[in-house]
Amino acid sequence: MIILGIDPGSTHIGYGIISNDKKLALIDYGTIEIGRKRTDLLILEASKKLESLIKKHKPGLVGIEKLYFVKNIKTGIEVAQTRGALILEIAKHNIPIKEFSPSEIKLAVTSYGLADKKSVAKMVAILLGLGKNYLKGHDDATDALAVAITTANNKY
Repeated sequence: MIILGIDPGSTHIGYGIISNDKKLALIDYGTIEIGRKRTDLLILEASKKLESLIKKHKPGLVGIEKLYFVKNIKTGIEVAQTRGALILEIAKHNIPIKEFSPSEIKLAVTSYGLADKKSVAKMVAILLGLGKNYLKGHDDATDALAVAITTANNKY
């Protein structure tokens, strides 16, 4: 099964795509970069770029991180709006969605619910059989892979 993990954001949306056939395997990961613009156009662009990923990889299951706590209310609202658009896009394709809090994801990947980003990235690489220092790029992409791994292990 192909699983898409999403770490939602307003201008950086992390995505991680894995296969969970006999073992976990990396297919693709990265960030969807959205330029600063009007909120409606930002949300529309995020939705279209996610649709493109869905059409390319055809996931059978999607995991998305819950919006748990934000220090900046304005940013939290923007992320929540984008997250809603992403969930709508997934629903349009009739793909089941699993939602996890940041601590649930950290616990599933590192066995410690308060793990730091470096520990999460290291364990994601190990769990995907890539070695300790393989994953490069934005933290959002690594976090999205952690969401995908958590989803793979909680698909029922």
